[in-house]
Amino acid sequence: MTKNTPPRKPTEAEFNILRMIWERPRSTVREVHEALSEGTEIGFTTVLKLMQIMTEKGLLERDTDVRPQVFWAAKPKKQTQKALLRDLLDKAFQGSPGDLVLQALSVRKSSPEELQEIRAMLDRLENES
Repeated sequence: MTKNTPPRKPTEAEFNILRMIWERPRSTVREVHEALSEGTEIGFTTVLKLMQIMTEKGLLERDTDVRPQVFWAAKPKKQTQKALLRDLLDKAFQGSPGDLVLQALSVRKSSPEELQEIRAMLDRLENES
């Protein structure tokens, strides 16, 4: 994968690994496996293979000079979320942020704190216009 090629989208299993990596920025396969196996049954070699695939996809990077190899996210969490959201916005909502937000708010109940953050963001956006 070249530097200009955007990373491919992660699968659900890859997202589980990314969440672990984002919590612990530099992790070995064993550390990720131990964290994942607390909540689900997954084999060590499965985690290893997934992390190798994620490296090929541009989702993870690794230091091959150390043993055991250490992996980290190729992009910060917020940057990955924004890229995925832009893709979803373009494909499913024809580029309409309003439609996306309305659907998101109708699908799951927001906490009072989240609603307060949303109101504050809307106020800031309105003042910037």
